[in-house]
Amino acid sequence: MTRSLAAEFAPKIRVNCIAPSLTNTSLAERLLSTEEKIEAASKRHPLQKIGSPDDVASMAYFLLSENTSWMTGQILHLDGGMSSLKI
Repeated sequence: MTRSLAAEFAPKIRVNCIAPSLTNTSLAERLLSTEEKIEAASKRHPLQKIGSPDDVASMAYFLLSENTSWMTGQILHLDGGMSSLKI
């Protein structure tokens, strides 16, 4: 969908996507309800931590900036390195 919309709306609108892994939000509350669960989830990520809402907000801010004026149709894996692992 990201690539299709990017092609359809270019050059007036840029379309990119943030694909986060587990992020410490109310949506993930049940998965991160104890210190043990947080530690186990952190260990599954190469960077050994869970994402924060600030991590996602910083990426969104970057995507809205002129620094990405020549970027469209990209899926940015904000996932602590999870997408680099073979499962």
